[in-house]
Amino acid sequence: MLTAVLALVAGPVLAADSSATAFVTGIYDTYKGSGAKGVPLDSDRAVRRYFDPSLANMIIRDRKKAHGEVGQLDGDPFIDAQDWNIDKFDIEITDTGPRKAKATVKFINLDQQAAIILDLIKNKNDWRISDITSMRAGKPESLRALFKQ
Repeated sequence: MLTAVLALVAGPVLAADSSATAFVTGIYDTYKGSGAKGVPLDSDRAVRRYFDPSLANMIIRDRKKAHGEVGQLDGDPFIDAQDWNIDKFDIEITDTGPRKAKATVKFINLDQQAAIILDLIKNKNDWRISDITSMRAGKPESLRALFKQ
């Protein structure tokens, strides 16, 4: 009986889609080690590759309004920083509903602990990010909310 209860409690964590894990791991692997390039979001196509259509449109619109200057998005949203030196990431994926998941990514960047939460949505067969939440000054900040200011 206890085993059945534990299996039910652990179910959502174990049920996380392996393709969601591969998507998130693929992003964060580009930030590992010295000289890592990260994910360049320098074209509309690149932005659309990682973000759901509504968030991608917000990012693209912000970049165009900035006319080559720094817009609302003034750092790398995947690590909430402009510079990095990261050796490893702890990634946990949990299902949050049909075709939805949440990725919690923990790491140490330049001797500071960081945690990023990615809200994921599966569009057709591919995962995309519908929001990114990071901690700043002890409170959560949403990427989506940044563009609504």
